[in-house]
Amino acid sequence: MNDPSPTSTGPAIQELPKVEPATIEDLPALVELTMNLFSGSDDFTPDQMAQERGLGLILEQPSRGRIFVLRNGSEIFGMVNLLFTISTAMGGFVIQMEDVIVHPDHRGQGYGTMLLEHVVEFASQKDFKRITLLTDKISAESQNFFRKHHFEYSNMIPMRRIISTE
Repeated sequence: MNDPSPTSTGPAIQELPKVEPATIEDLPALVELTMNLFSGSDDFTPDQMAQERGLGLILEQPSRGRIFVLRNGSEIFGMVNLLFTISTAMGGFVIQMEDVIVHPDHRGQGYGTMLLEHVVEFASQKDFKRITLLTDKISAESQNFFRKHHFEYSNMIPMRRIISTE
């Protein structure tokens, strides 16, 4: 008869994935996720040093923002990056949400929803007034996902100017 106790030598029980704050030890996995994301983008070029530097700036100073990860045991297979700023229109703190990523092998299983629900709960608990995100114009799948989670189009359009240090 098999012994179901934790000391048995049977197969390990798979942990349920959970959303939790990223730590500096997670940086290599976060860089890998962002490199994969940017490799499919027309607006960004993957740059490992730049991604590592940017993610590190957030992790080292929680007043700048937070990064939450989807973790299953020691494996990180998703993330979301939140940057904090102040909106004069809203009269308080707001979140710029970036890098909502679920590894392709884990998509379609509700993990993106887990990340977004965690972000909304976090924003509500901390009294943020708004969550803003940019999503790819050409990706109807991404847009539909965010609309399903009550994000709306804005009359504002993004514009940018890249400041080169070269």
